[in-house]
Amino acid sequence: MSYTKVIPGLVRANSDNIKRICLSQGRFRSTVASKQRKEVEGGKEEQQLVECTVVKAVQADLISQTKNNTDAQTRKIAIDFDNTHEAYKSKDNIELLRSLLVFKLCTFDFLVDKNKELMDLSKKVFGKRLFERLMKMTFYGQFVAGEDHNSIKPLIRKNQAFGVGSVLDYSVEEDLTQEEAEKKEMDSCVSEAEKESPVPAGEHFVMQEHDYSVDHREKKYKAHRQFGDRRGGVVSARTYFYADEAKCDAQMETFLNCIKASGGASVDGFSAIKMTALGRPQFLLQFSEVLVKWRRFFNLLAAQQGKSGMDALEQKLELEQLKESLTKLGVGNKDDIENWFTGEKLGSSGTIDLLDWNSLINDRTKISNLLVIPNVENGQLEPLLRKFTVEEEKQMKRMLQRVDVLAKHAVDNGVRLMVDAEQTYFQPAISRLTLEMQRIFNREKPIIFNTYQCYLKEAYDNVSVDVELSRREGWYFGAKLVRGAYMYQERSRAEEIGYEDPINPDYEATNRMYHKCLEFVLEEIDHNRKANVMVASHNEDTVKFTLGKMNEMGLSPTEKKVYFGQLLGMCDQISFPLGQAGFPVYKYVPYGPVNEVIPYLSRRALENRGFMKGSQRERSLLWKELKRRMLNGQILYKPVY
Repeated sequence: MSYTKVIPGLVRANSDNIKRICLSQGRFRSTVASKQRKEVEGGKEEQQLVECTVVKAVQADLISQTKNNTDAQTRKIAIDFDNTHEAYKSKDNIELLRSLLVFKLCTFDFLVDKNKELMDLSKKVFGKRLFERLMKMTFYGQFVAGEDHNSIKPLIRKNQAFGVGSVLDYSVEEDLTQEEAEKKEMDSCVSEAEKESPVPAGEHFVMQEHDYSVDHREKKYKAHRQFGDRRGGVVSARTYFYADEAKCDAQMETFLNCIKASGGASVDGFSAIKMTALGRPQFLLQFSEVLVKWRRFFNLLAAQQGKSGMDALEQKLELEQLKESLTKLGVGNKDDIENWFTGEKLGSSGTIDLLDWNSLINDRTKISNLLVIPNVENGQLEPLLRKFTVEEEKQMKRMLQRVDVLAKHAVDNGVRLMVDAEQTYFQPAISRLTLEMQRIFNREKPIIFNTYQCYLKEAYDNVSVDVELSRREGWYFGAKLVRGAYMYQERSRAEEIGYEDPINPDYEATNRMYHKCLEFVLEEIDHNRKANVMVASHNEDTVKFTLGKMNEMGLSPTEKKVYFGQLLGMCDQISFPLGQAGFPVYKYVPYGPVNEVIPYLSRRALENRGFMKGSQRERSLLWKELKRRMLNGQILYKPVY
């Protein structure tokens, strides 16, 4: 079997855009970049920080972005998150009272559990206009910026005046019943081949030569009706369901408008997108399964060389042993396998690592031809599905076209594009497509940011592998680190369907994983100023951990390599002191018409119940600031900016 028949590429569609976004032509170098800090020379430079009462400063070394100033000095910064004057100086007293009211209401289980019914009843009793005014005075006003691009501008400008930027997020969701959501999911995630010949769950797939009557699918990467409504057990994340291609085009236009609004609102804005909004999720499921199975095959080969249990990048397979293993598996004859690696200029160091292995999935004429998997039993590459329709092929290409359009629009408008993380059965494909955008658009500066969910057991491996790829190829790594939004859903699905739980065992393990990933990226920033990270967290200890590491490394906030992010209406005692101390900090800013954002708000109340119950510290700080203002005669306090 020749190499060209063995290893699939991703896409070589007729459109240049698709070719560029699927998988670029660049190849990986097999040598690992050194992590040793480079020697630098130069003069001294003093950096002045804006005076702020929340900042305590001492002298510390700074390695500048160009690393030309060995003796550069800046000030170590410690933020006082108890300083309510600085934390809430952007809020008038009415806004403080609204925050207290909303946070308190969210602690009552009855109100949270019945919030949708109560809102429906209020709408009937008060009428649409009065109901919308009531919502804007309470929950909508607390968590949503406004109804459209124009109405959100005053809030964005005010926050910006106090040092806080915006990540715009159009938060309109379909108000579907559970049955409607399940039907949409099953229709969009099941291929025509699977509909024609469904295979009972748990049945093993057997495939004879040239017999494609049965598909090679794993239950994790197949749609299951009982989990078809992906809104359940999700924390603070929008959910999209596929209807048709026209709906995906409309959602792309919404994202384009959001990017344009971000560019018009600030010079360094972010905009968020979700891959599941841009196409039929069937492709994400199938591509994810292919990527996972190829990685699993690599792990099997590593185990044969006694290298299991190592971190992903430490698994370096001896090339000659690898060739011997592949020959024994029947993947091809010795000459074919030799051409496989020499043709790709891999293994020049005598070893193959995971990045080299991943590079073997590159370009392909048809996207559906990518979806082949290694069969360990017979050594052959076999189709994941027995056939794809012409329309399914077109749907896959259109998804990639939409991604490419959004990335180009972000570049044109000077906006950074943040790709949200989703469920683990979609995420391998989402991360791979995001990485391909980074390889193309992050050559001169960080435009595309991937999201890493640190409640996953594999989070550190994912971060370290992607950082190493950026290092080898010389582009700007961009990451948003979150703890994760789908824990309850993921755990329940894994247990019921029967596969390994992908989530860390407890909150402490997730905290350790978050800090491990964060420290790794911060060290990469220290060694190579091309890495960038957003610390998207409401956890004050994590923010303090980040500040401590920045101080240790002499990493100045003015370099804008480390960003902070929190949700609008929450944790202002973290966001605003950071912003006023000169750190790049952003609020995730939802917006949309009141009635169309109600499903989002309803879920926000349910999902954040635990967080709100634990928000006693924030409520006490709000009371503290109100009392301070009353004692100082600031009853009619208005922010000045």
